[in-house]
Amino acid sequence: MSIDVSTGPALWRIVGLHHVAFAHGPGSGPEDALCRVLGVTPHQESGPGFLERMFPVGDAYVQTLEASGDGIVQRFIDKRGPGLHHVAFEVDRIDTALQALREEGVRLVDEEARPGGMGTRIAFVHPSAFGGMLVELVEPAPAGPTG
Repeated sequence: MSIDVSTGPALWRIVGLHHVAFAHGPGSGPEDALCRVLGVTPHQESGPGFLERMFPVGDAYVQTLEASGDGIVQRFIDKRGPGLHHVAFEVDRIDTALQALREEGVRLVDEEARPGGMGTRIAFVHPSAFGGMLVELVEPAPAGPTG
């Protein structure tokens, strides 16, 4: 399913669900169970104060964010405990999406897209724009040459 969003200077689309993210403390997360149930080995990358694991599930992912030091994930856990951190939507043009949302007065965490895991570009929309739910926009990595 695609959603056309025609606000702003040009058309952009939400292509689908990219991932849902679960935050937890060191060694206390669902990774072993996800590996066992899904039968996959996750893609893994380190971020500032956390370890990110991406488990493929159909056309989307389950992402785990394991706190590995001070940072946003640890602050989230300290305040709310382990649990759902954010929902991420794949978009076709993240720069256009951010410009259109900004023009609509939507509060953004990230005013500009930044590098994300697996070669993506990402930006977060403030939870106040979605009734308390933190939303991430994800533009996939460009396709590499074939052959």
